[in-house]
Amino acid sequence: MAQQAYMEETDNGGSGPERQGSRLRRLLDRLLTGWRGDPRIWRRGLVLAAVAVLLALVMLLHSRIPNRIGNLGSLTETFLPWLGLLVPVLLILGLVRKSATALIAVLLPAIVWLNLFGGLLTDKTGSGGDLTVATHNVNADNPDPSGTARDVAASGADVLALEELTSAAVPTYEKALAGAYKYHSVQGTVGLWSKYPLTGIEPVDIKLGWTRAMRATVTTPKGQVAVYVAHLPSVRVKMEAGFTARQRDKSADALGEAIADEPLTRVVLLGDLNGTMNDRALNAVTAQMRSTQGAAGSGFGFSWPASFPMARIDQILVRGVEPESSWTLPETGSDHLPLAARVKVDTSS
Repeated sequence: MAQQAYMEETDNGGSGPERQGSRLRRLLDRLLTGWRGDPRIWRRGLVLAAVAVLLALVMLLHSRIPNRIGNLGSLTETFLPWLGLLVPVLLILGLVRKSATALIAVLLPAIVWLNLFGGLLTDKTGSGGDLTVATHNVNADNPDPSGTARDVAASGADVLALEELTSAAVPTYEKALAGAYKYHSVQGTVGLWSKYPLTGIEPVDIKLGWTRAMRATVTTPKGQVAVYVAHLPSVRVKMEAGFTARQRDKSADALGEAIADEPLTRVVLLGDLNGTMNDRALNAVTAQMRSTQGAAGSGFGFSWPASFPMARIDQILVRGVEPESSWTLPETGSDHLPLAARVKVDTSS
């Protein structure tokens, strides 16, 4: 009898699925305690709901935020993807407040964010392409220029652009890259290294008074490509002046004009634009070119600052060639991450 009683007791309490189902029901009951039959769930959390609606409007209408005061619109657009972090915060607060109104309102910014950036969450990289390009702001204060040069050359790039070159460091980069690249040109503080012949090399005037942009024709086995290298002026966030970017915006317009006048149909822009694809101030450039990261990358591809990347201000943009893959390279001695992309020059097939 004792043995039978023991078996009945263990059988009754040892049913795995039933036990788990019971625990889940109890957990849901505790979570929903205070919700059922409480008419205040629709009246609580109205402030949270208003914040959620405001967040959705900021993301949806970011292009309407004026730049007249401290370039607030451009500042918002630079870090626009990060506004999505407020969505789970509002969701948790809505649950804590037991507010059905707030939880429904949180759906609005979530949907807007996914509409804006959901496509970047998928991996669009391909395996094709016939030309690999890379760009890197090497940082004028880089403590190891030769190591940085070796690191970016190891990417296997056929064409490599470097920005923020100092006259003292140029010989170091030239020596370190000589074995991998037969052709190169340095114009002011930007340079281009290539495994294929370079012609039509010239500086590009971006209205600075000194050279921070250049253009060259790269003759690849699949055809000629106009390659631009640019380093637009830096921007600053100041308490008294906001997001100061007037010189950057002026240079972006000049660069956009130069690219618009480019006679070759295949164009690649490599460089540090000190702005994201969302920043309206770069429309003169971005409106006529595609981002390799947006078209064929995985994730956001943030490049700055290297220690904790928060924005993709370095860019690889193309026109007349097809992006196949795009990625960031490992950290070097710079405060920027290098970028690389593989594109298809011959788009006839």
